[in-house]
Amino acid sequence: MELKTVKIEKPEATNFILGQSHFIKTVEDIHEAIVQTNSQMKFGLGFCESSGPALVRWSGNDAGLIELAKNNAIALSCGHCFIVFMENGFPVNILNTIKNIPEVCNIYCATANSVEVIVAETEQGRGILGIIDGIRTKGIETEADIKVRKEFLRKIGYKL
Repeated sequence: MELKTVKIEKPEATNFILGQSHFIKTVEDIHEAIVQTNSQMKFGLGFCESSGPALVRWSGNDAGLIELAKNNAIALSCGHCFIVFMENGFPVNILNTIKNIPEVCNIYCATANSVEVIVAETEQGRGILGIIDGIRTKGIETEADIKVRKEFLRKIGYKL
C-alpha cells in the first residue's frame, strides 16, 4: 500500500463538499437535491465510479464549477467519492440534504479551506483515509476573539 496526498485545487474562497457514496445514481440525486434546496446555487459535481468503466461522472449548472469538480475528481480517483463545488451559497445550506440522500455514506469535509486528501493506493484501487482541512490550530480564543466571532456570524446573517 502506498499513501499519497492529493491537494484539492480551487480558488481560495470557493466552498466544496467531499463525500463518499455507493451508487452511480448519486450524480443525479445530488444534482436534484441541490436544485430543490437552493435554486440560486451554482455548482459542479464530480463522482468517481468504482466499477464497470470507472469514469468520472459529472453534473452541475455552471461550466467553470463543473470543470473544477471533474479535474479534482480525476485527481482523487478514489472509489465512489464525490466532490461538489459551489457559489451563491454555502455547504451549510445543502449539507443535511446531501447527507439524507440514501446512497451517501460519508461526508469527509465541507469547507472553503485549503484541503489535502490522504489517499491509500493498492493494486485494486484508491480510497480516501481522511483529510487535512485548513491549517494547524494556533491557540485558544480570547474574550476579544469570541466577540469578533459573534459579530461575524450576525454580520453574515447566521445569527440574530
